Amino acid sequence: MPAHEPSPVVRRAEGGLYSRNPRRATRPPMPDSRQSDEALLHRVESGERDAFALLVDRYQRRAFAVALRLLGRRQDAEDAVQQAFLRLYEARAAYDSRWRLSTWFYRILINACVDELRRRRPQVPLEEWDDATDDSPQRSVETAERDRVLQGALSTVPVEARIVLTLYYGDGRSYREIGVIRGISVNTVKTHLRRGRLALRKALRVQGVEGS
Repeated sequence: MPAHEPSPVVRRAEGGLYSRNPRRATRPPMPDSRQSDEALLHRVESGERDAFALLVDRYQRRAFAVALRLLGRRQDAEDAVQQAFLRLYEARAAYDSRWRLSTWFYRILINACVDELRRRRPQVPLEEWDDATDDSPQRSVETAERDRVLQGALSTVPVEARIVLTLYYGDGRSYREIGVIRGISVNTVKTHLRRGRLALRKALRVQGVEGS
C-alpha cells in the first residue's frame, strides 16, 4: 500500500471524520509522531484522521502478533485487529484517562479475539506464529511432526488460559497488565497461567510427548 494512502481501518473510520460540515472542513496539521497515545486520541476526538492513522501504525504489528497467536489463522487475526481498531475509534469518547491507552486497546483487541474464539474451535498453525519461521523445503520431518503435535495440544487449552499464556509469554505483559486487560486479579492471572501450562502438558502426554 502506498505510504500516502490511509489503511483500510482508517478509511472505514474516517466516515465519521470531517462529516459535520464538509464544505468548511479543513485538514488539520499533521500530528507529531512523538506525541503520547493519549494526546493522539484527543486529536482523533477533534476529527483528525492523521492522528488515528498514527495510532494504527503504532499498534497494528504487535496487535496482529497477539491476535495470530490466539486465533491461529492470518485472515482471522487481520479481521480481529481491524475490528479492534474500529471499536477503539467508535468508543474514543468513552476513554478513561486513568488507564494507559495501550492497556485499553489491548482489552478491546482481546475481546474481539474472544468473540471469534467462542464462535468456532480454533486451529493453530504454529508456522504462522512467527514471520521468521523457516518454511523452506529443508524444514525437517521431525520439526513438522513436532509442530503438528503441539498444534493439537494447544487447541485443547481453555480460552481464558490461552489468552493469558499468549499475553504473558508471547507479548511479555506483566501479571498486573494482564489483570487490567482481562478485568481479573493478579492471583487469577497466575491461576490461568498454571492451568494453561498443566493443560498443555497433559495434552502432550496423551500424544506421547513429555512437555517441559
